[in-house]
Amino acid sequence: MPEENLREAIKTMMVENLMLKVTKDDIRDEMPLFGPEGLGLDSIDALELVVGLEKNFGVTVPNSETARQALATVNSIHDYIVANRK
Repeated sequence: MPEENLREAIKTMMVENLMLKVTKDDIRDEMPLFGPEGLGLDSIDALELVVGLEKNFGVTVPNSETARQALATVNSIHDYIVANRK
């Protein structure tokens, strides 16, 4: 899957799985996903993201430290998928 298509697929999965009140076009690639300065996701959203990554992209997130780094932005999720895809 080309890189831009993968980023779009990540955003679509986020909007659908997390029932976000924004569109995928509102999510910038470098926008922080957690915390008040970004999208404002919480720990429940992080769990949903991990499940979505496994279901949609076939990658697992083994622990919370890996999740913290991998789920920071759309770009970090993209890079994690590319590096860990089976």
